[in-house]
Amino acid sequence: MVHMHSVQVSKANGPFEIVDRDLPEPSDKQVRIKVQACGICHSDSFTKEGLFPGIQYPRVPGHEIAGVIDKVGDDVTKWEPRQRVAVGWHGGHCGHCESCRRGDFVTCKYAQVPGISYDGGYADYMIAPIESLALIPEQLSAVEAAPLMCAGITTYNALRNSGARVGDVVAIFGMGGLGHLGIQFAAKMGFNTVAIGRARDKEEELMKKLGARQYIDNRSQNAVEELNKLGGAKVILATLPSGKAMTEILGGLAVNGKLVVIGASDEPIQVPPNLMILGRRSLIGWPAGTSIDSQDTLSFSALSGVRSMNEVFPLERAAEAYDLMMSGKAKFRCVLTTGN
Repeated sequence: MVHMHSVQVSKANGPFEIVDRDLPEPSDKQVRIKVQACGICHSDSFTKEGLFPGIQYPRVPGHEIAGVIDKVGDDVTKWEPRQRVAVGWHGGHCGHCESCRRGDFVTCKYAQVPGISYDGGYADYMIAPIESLALIPEQLSAVEAAPLMCAGITTYNALRNSGARVGDVVAIFGMGGLGHLGIQFAAKMGFNTVAIGRARDKEEELMKKLGARQYIDNRSQNAVEELNKLGGAKVILATLPSGKAMTEILGGLAVNGKLVVIGASDEPIQVPPNLMILGRRSLIGWPAGTSIDSQDTLSFSALSGVRSMNEVFPLERAAEAYDLMMSGKAKFRCVLTTGN
């Protein structure tokens, strides 16, 4: 039997373990992917810390996966070996719940997530259902493609569905792994892009290089006042994991402006009713997207030159890379490579 290396978690809050496993076989409507790169996402903590209900251990984390199809199941017709593919947060849907029947697969009641519902990309190989697959354009390497499968699609898809038009003021709030991609997508979409950060390590210079027309230092400036000098933001994309910070930025929305929430936080967002009523302002959340949304993200990135800034680690150093990402000190995403 052929073996492969995997990095698994055996129990909630357990350590990462490097193990040898038998090479898995795809079922009828699945493919086996030879993983080349897997991004590390903050949501991997759901598996590591047991924060998601119903996780069955041991479990291999990872939902920012890029690689090559190695083998296809008997009923697979549209995909074939040697195709370059990627898999993101949306790793499958049931097809029969109300959301699926309405074609809204990303909100499927029984949605599957790689690395949570089944073994993900911290491994040499993984099995994926065909509905989760996105083609990788030839212009993107596996390391470039992997972070786009969660951090990338979440920012891109939220922005393109935000209602903002070319020339509108769009503020990207938070300059981390999501924010540095949000700046690039917003700029390439033609928005008047404003970065709101905390002036760390030449952050202003970098964000302007990535496409921001203006930078607001949220520590030394009043971000709400600065946004209102511009007439307010039509969209504020909130990428940072802080409900308190999102509450404080609401006053920077223009009439008909939206706060689009993609940064996960346990803290509540406190919404002043009068602010929302008088200016028809709104607050919405946005999940990542389906596999075709992922493919759109990859295609747009290849065409427009959007690239994630990554720190790359071999699979064997997954624990070190995960800790760096969780510390908030990564520049800006961490990506594991397998050598495949």
